[in-house]
Formats: sequence, structure tokens, C-alpha cells
Amino acid sequence: MSVTAKLHVGMSLAPTWLSGEAWRRADSDISGVFSSDYFVDLAQRAEAAHVDFVFRPDTLFLRTEGLETGGGFASMDPTMLLAAIARETSHVGLLSTVSTTFLPPYVVARQIQSLNWLSNGRAGWNIVTALDGHENFGLTEMPSPQERYERAAEFTQVVKALWASFPNEALKLDRESGRFADSSLVHPVAHEGRHFSVKGPLNLPAHASRIPLVQAGASPQGRDFASSVADAVFASTPDMQAAIELRADLRRRAEGHGRNPDGVKMMPGLSLYLAETGREALELFTETHARANRSRAFASIRDMTGLDLTDWPLTRIVTASDLPPPPETPRSRTHAGLLRRLIERETLSVAELLRRPEVMGSGHWQIIGTVEDAFEAIREWAAAGAIDGFVAVPGGSVASMRLVLERLLPKLADAGLFRTAYSGRTFAEHLAE
Repeated sequence: MSVTAKLHVGMSLAPTWLSGEAWRRADSDISGVFSSDYFVDLAQRAEAAHVDFVFRPDTLFLRTEGLETGGGFASMDPTMLLAAIARETSHVGLLSTVSTTFLPPYVVARQIQSLNWLSNGRAGWNIVTALDGHENFGLTEMPSPQERYERAAEFTQVVKALWASFPNEALKLDRESGRFADSSLVHPVAHEGRHFSVKGPLNLPAHASRIPLVQAGASPQGRDFASSVADAVFASTPDMQAAIELRADLRRRAEGHGRNPDGVKMMPGLSLYLAETGREALELFTETHARANRSRAFASIRDMTGLDLTDWPLTRIVTASDLPPPPETPRSRTHAGLLRRLIERETLSVAELLRRPEVMGSGHWQIIGTVEDAFEAIREWAAAGAIDGFVAVPGGSVASMRLVLERLLPKLADAGLFRTAYSGRTFAEHLAE
């Protein structure tokens, strides 16, 4: 990628700028976080900045241990929320997260295609396999990663077949002849597979605009699945070399699946703590995490690496030689791999390790600084061929979130790194620019 290539940018609708202590700030508007107005306003701001899409991550469980001090995973259903947003926006893509582990493919195909009609071609599907929530769906344990991805591949195949089973061109709506549709073009999918048996066809015609697919897996199975079906990959890449390696691997795998590698956009999550000065940004980050649960962080490190730092002094250096053999079944193999990689590559004290995104969050690329700092870092990653874009995950405050949309993205646009206006009206058209 050259520095003149246009980046693709998504905006997370998960209010990360309210996480930690940030929701307690006077300007947080935390009381509106379960209303449509809050997110409609955010989506309209994102559309004014010409982002490719707004995106709502999702889980189907609630971790009550963190509920006393923050919202945790409490959230509205993403597809219903995006349907409300569709009515109040006109261009921005609407990316909904739906798991392939718990729900039937017919229901998902109908929900996402309904959103595509309601938004006039702006729906997208973020395909996830889920890390937890099995007990809410009658399962005694989560399926293995291999089984989850095998199911996801078949699930996606069925959904795409259902979308094709009632094609848009079958709609005639010819008042004069009285012909509503050409039924010869509508056909059952007659799918019989290991995980699903689905007759079809879908009881909703496909919209004229196709629905982009996004996937977030970074394990070997996740990478292979993503490179076979996804238009974009939402990745955790905390450093530039990790991003370069992942993007190159995804492109190689896409070619192996007979796809154009340019058709798979690598878009890491970008956690942005922005303020007017670097000192203020660092203070914002520190204040946000003032009540971070250290024992929970130690437990996470132990789960991901097998290394118990509970009784270590905060000044002690953690080295690769301290790492025991990796646990057989960490909760997230992707994050476990990123954390081990960090310890092997860098010389960090326990205190420094606790502040890193591989421990504190989802392992996203993180920038703490000014708009100019963020601009230069993004330009450097783009010039190095590390990214095709990013998903903005602002942190710390509402002001930080607005700096991303109102100053950082226009600055990227002025430099030729991002669009200055939409050239199309559908999600697929945005990704094709």
C-alpha cells in the first residue's frame, strides 16, 4: 500500500469512551446509553465524517462481576439498534454482529437481509463464533475452536445460499401484467450438512446491493475462515509488525482460496485516547483506569500464559524465560498468543505489562496522545503496508471520541488518506473505493 491509498474506517458503536471511570464524567450522558437517541447521534456524527460503517460488537452473556463499576457487556441487540439508526442516516454502513454458534442460519439470513432493505443496501454482517454464552443456549460447554469454525463455515454457506435463493431479479412488481415475481428464479437451498438441515428458500427477496461480510478471528482457523469469505477482517494487532504479518498472511490465504487478495481489507481495532496535549491524553488514560482490578488482570495473564504474577513486585522484569508452557485451552487463543509474543519481544516490568492493551483490553493497537500523534502513527502504518484501514475505538471521554470524528478523520482526508465525501450509497460501494 502506498501512502496515497484511501483507508477504510469503521467506527465502533460500543461506547468504549464510557469504559473504566469515564462514564462518571459530567459529560458522559451515561443515562442515555440504552436509548436509540444516543446511538443515532453517534452514527450521524460518524456519517458526517464519511466513515465506511458503524459497528456494534455483541455478546450473548453478561459478566456480573464487573457490573458494579461499569456496563461490561450489557447492551441492546445490535441488529435492532442498527435498524433504528437506518431510519436516521443515509450513507453510512451498518455492521451487525451475529454469532454462528447459537442461532439458526435461517433467522440470521432473514434478520440481516431485513436490515439491508431497511437501510437501502447498507447492512453488513460481522461473523463471530463467540467465546462464551453457551449456558444460555442449553450447552454444557463451548464447542472447541475447530468445531466452532467448522460450524461457522457451514453456517455462512447456508446464509449466503438463502440470500441467493430469492434473488432480487425475481421481483417483477409488474402492475400491468399482474406479475409480482418470477417464481422460476426462486429455489430451495436443500442444504443437508453436518450441523444444519435447511430447506429454504428465504421468505424475503435479496436487496440489489450485496451484504459485506466481516470477521474477527486471528487464530489459524480464524484466519483461514476470514480469508475465504470476509470482505474485511477486524483484527487485534497491538504493534505494526503484528499487523504486517497478519495482513500478509490473510492475503496469501485469500489467494489460496481463489480470491483477489485486495478483496480482504485488514482493519485492526485502534484504541484512541486523544486530548489537546500529550500530557492531558496520558492523564485521561490514567484516570480512566484508576480503579482497574489488578487481581482480575493477574487472573487474565495466568489464564492466557500460565504465568502467575500475583506475588511479584511491580518493578520486577518479566522475561520470556519466565513463561511456562502455554495452557491447552485459554479462553482466547488469539489474545494468549499476543500476550506471549509481547513478553517474548519486549523487556517490561510487571507494572508496565499491566498497562499494555494485551492485558487491559482486546489487544488493539493503542495511541495515547494528540490528534497529530494519531495522524502520524496511522500514516506510518499505512506507508508500511500494515493496514487497509482501521476500526476506531475511542477511549477515555466523549471529548476523545469527538476528536476522532471531528478532527482526526478530516485530517486524514486532507492528507489524501481518507475520503472527503461518499462516492456511493451502499456499504459494498464504500469498501470497493
